[in-house]
Amino acid sequence: MNLEQMEYIIQVAKTGSLTSAAKHAHVTLSAISQSISALETELGVRLFTRSRGSGAVPTAEGQAIINRAHEVLAKVNELREEAESFSNTLSGTLTIATIPGPMHLLVDVVARFKKEYPQVKIEIFEKGPQEILKDIEHSKIDIGLIVLTESVMEKRRDLAFERLLEGRMVAGVHRNSPLSREKSITPEKLVHQTFVLYDDDQIREFVTDFIAVYGGIDILFISNNTQAIHNAVNEGLALTIGLDYSFKNNPSFGNEGLVIIPLELSSREPIYYGWVLPKGKHSSHIATRFITKLKFEL
Repeated sequence: MNLEQMEYIIQVAKTGSLTSAAKHAHVTLSAISQSISALETELGVRLFTRSRGSGAVPTAEGQAIINRAHEVLAKVNELREEAESFSNTLSGTLTIATIPGPMHLLVDVVARFKKEYPQVKIEIFEKGPQEILKDIEHSKIDIGLIVLTESVMEKRRDLAFERLLEGRMVAGVHRNSPLSREKSITPEKLVHQTFVLYDDDQIREFVTDFIAVYGGIDILFISNNTQAIHNAVNEGLALTIGLDYSFKNNPSFGNEGLVIIPLELSSREPIYYGWVLPKGKHSSHIATRFITKLKFEL
């Protein structure tokens, strides 16, 4: 067994075709076929069910072997990059996409990371969660940072997730609002209030649940412009709903007297902010170091 054979079976499983795998590896179809047959003989198991036209579907045993091959190749790449890091200064490009709310927390970590590794070029984009998942799937970004729900993690088993922050839903109200004196706010106290809302899955889910129980609500506007939302609340035009880590140490709110109050939502599960990466694909050494820093500092 060798690394080349592992790369071949991974590519065949990914494309479902020996012909496509051969083109990707720049070798002949015969070379791919013979290499996989030799590996099957060595392991004593059939890795693929082949069909006319060079189609191939992993057997149950084959899929288990392919999963292990992913892990082995990832570890090999880690060893190579670790060895390179001893002799080379960390350099290259790191591309990150995050949902907008916690952007201010991410910027602080990026600034400290950049100070440690000045030769790394860092690009950060604000995007919605579905766009981030799509960009990760198509290798357009190195790290995605989104709200991690059980439904998302269950549906996207092709991706790897890890939780970084646990959050809860809060209300952001102006200091002159009667609600500002509350230690916590029940949904009942939100009836007849005017809202400005961020266009986000978690917020939409909250609003849908709220309307189902209490009826329609007065929404001034919904936007993905966080500054517009902050301005509306700071001017006393409305209140907003969001996750507490989106407000924590956020300079966008300034010192104009915005008050953050927990919502009493005992029936809702904890909400996590975390990273997403392609499963089975080795991250760059830069991305690995940045994730380690995120875990330590967030």
